[in-house]
Amino acid sequence: MTQAQWIRNIFKPLAFLLCLSPFLLLALDWYLEQLSANPIDDVTDTTGTWTLRFLMVTLALTPLRKLTGWNWLIRFRRMTGLFAFFSVCLHFLTYVYLDQFFLWEEILADIQKRPFITVGFASFLMMIPLALTSTDRMTKWMGGKRWKRLHRLVYFIALGGVVHYLWLVKADTQRPLTYGAILLILLGSRLWFFWSERARRAIPVATAK
Repeated sequence: MTQAQWIRNIFKPLAFLLCLSPFLLLALDWYLEQLSANPIDDVTDTTGTWTLRFLMVTLALTPLRKLTGWNWLIRFRRMTGLFAFFSVCLHFLTYVYLDQFFLWEEILADIQKRPFITVGFASFLMMIPLALTSTDRMTKWMGGKRWKRLHRLVYFIALGGVVHYLWLVKADTQRPLTYGAILLILLGSRLWFFWSERARRAIPVATAK
């Protein structure tokens, strides 16, 4: 069996089940009534946390591939990105349905007056075009350069997610600051690879002169 067949037939199904498992466990806890006295908060916290985690994993795959030379890792980036979108949709639906009962006037007022909701909602909106253009057909239709330019929004989305979490918790900032540190490392590694690549390309020019 070739590497591509291993990834398609074994690794991808396993990765899919692994990504799905937090939501299956959450649904099971809900069904068995094993959540806390405030189950809506549990669902909101779990879906929000996993949105950030999937975003971090998605951003980590490219630098990890460059460090290890494992090019097959990039095949999982779309999956983790879509799971981040799936998680944020559940997070948003929990807020508008279970928390606000689709009272749109109150929801819009809440978005305007509470900064952490404003930032979170903006990040959610930015994720929609990324999810819609995640297919191979959309990539070909847009062209590689435009597609890459659009999908750089993920940096701002991840930053917005960290800020949303930080402004939400107010006092206990350890967890959001940890995610912020991870994001800083991931973005810093991208800059390092970018400048290292530019420096390597410039060496032959300098030598020729």
